[in-house]
Amino acid sequence: MSSEQTTGILTEPAPRSLREAWVALAGLSAVFLFEMLDNSILNVALPTIGRELSASTTTLQWVTGAYAVVFGGLMLAFGALADRFGRRRIMLIGLVLLGVASLATAFVGTAEQLIAVRVAMGVAAAMTTPGSMALAFRLFGDDGLRVRATTLISTVGLVGLAIGPTAGGFVLAIAPWQVLLLVNVPVAALAFVGVRFGIAADDPAGLHRDPVDVLGAVLGTATVVLALVAPTLFVNEGPDAWEPWAATAAAVAAALLFVVRERSARYPLLDLKLVAHPLVSSGLAFKAAAGLATAGLGYLVTLQLQLDWGWPPALAAAGMLPQVVVLVAGGAFVSPFVRRAGLERAAWISAAAVVAGLAVYGLLSRFGYAWVALALVLVAAGMRVVGVVAGVNVLRGLPENRTTIGAALTDTATEVTSGAGIAATGTILAALFTGDIATTHWSAEQTAQFREAVTVAGLTLTVVAAALVAWGFARSRRA
Repeated sequence: MSSEQTTGILTEPAPRSLREAWVALAGLSAVFLFEMLDNSILNVALPTIGRELSASTTTLQWVTGAYAVVFGGLMLAFGALADRFGRRRIMLIGLVLLGVASLATAFVGTAEQLIAVRVAMGVAAAMTTPGSMALAFRLFGDDGLRVRATTLISTVGLVGLAIGPTAGGFVLAIAPWQVLLLVNVPVAALAFVGVRFGIAADDPAGLHRDPVDVLGAVLGTATVVLALVAPTLFVNEGPDAWEPWAATAAAVAAALLFVVRERSARYPLLDLKLVAHPLVSSGLAFKAAAGLATAGLGYLVTLQLQLDWGWPPALAAAGMLPQVVVLVAGGAFVSPFVRRAGLERAAWISAAAVVAGLAVYGLLSRFGYAWVALALVLVAAGMRVVGVVAGVNVLRGLPENRTTIGAALTDTATEVTSGAGIAATGTILAALFTGDIATTHWSAEQTAQFREAVTVAGLTLTVVAAALVAWGFARSRRA
């Protein structure tokens, strides 16, 4: 690619360094900060929200769940719209919606009103988050700068994820819980200013004008929504209930109908031939493996530290610090590693580290915390690299006027496999553990059952993640 930008942004010299694009990067980083900070900071306030709004446990789950389901379900549709009508335009509209929805928190008086606000914020996240990756990719003409920019943006978001619970706890000590969502207003304002003045308007020549595939958008949204709801039902209702299986069957049926529609439509929402490109399919496989591993491992380790080993919540949070440190500090090593290994090799090596971490956990976690810490470090290190590199590779494999839906596709793959990882571990635990897992005193038999379930779940995730990485590696060899 030449140093002139002709890729959906007005033709002008591409920035030759991150410093030259600092206004744009500040705005895009603020977008990703919102995504990472939002649920992590709100989770701390759920007990307070439940008391003040008289919300049931199920209602509280939907305070966070409604956001995740709407966000995951609408990303593909808004990604397609952004590639047609302008990435920056959709981003700015979404940021305005985010600011307005966050301001509405000050007037919330019931749990149902809060859920409605969370739905609006989920819509805003679906409009903005894929665009942050796509705009960062299009901003630069050099792959090295693209990796560095994406690493910077993701590091800002991961810092927000790491400090979110602690910051939320301090805020709740001196202010009402609404402040935790009102903080999104200045974040949205910063992002709006950075994107508005740091990124030029989209060049119409870099967009495409194919008619919108409305039926494909509906089927794609239904598929993702059902795929995200089903894991929650498996965990909450248990594998013996009919609801999770009905949701799973509906998700599969919607997915099949979506594929049939996209193969037959003259102007599909998502051209499946593009998804089959080796760079795209391998990148999605690596991202899926990382999402599956990170969610499943986090769920298992949290239960093991608190329920099996009896650690108090504060100590269990400290036990997750190796993962947090690697995720935040590891950004400094991403670009040097990619320069040395190359984009394709860096993607599969980092994905393999994720699998290795899962294997260590499944086989050795029962022998002490040192093995748990090693597993957390390996998975975090692998995810830190693959999260950047696989996403860049997906966009490299797509036409220039399909970058936003490509970014949406990578985020959707992560969201869906994260839910699948939690559902798989929860289902295995429910099948092998007898009695109430949250009880304070386990029998010796229950302890043995839990440890067996941890081993089975960890190794199951290892096998699935290894299969995804192996398939991704085979595809990348064809790139």
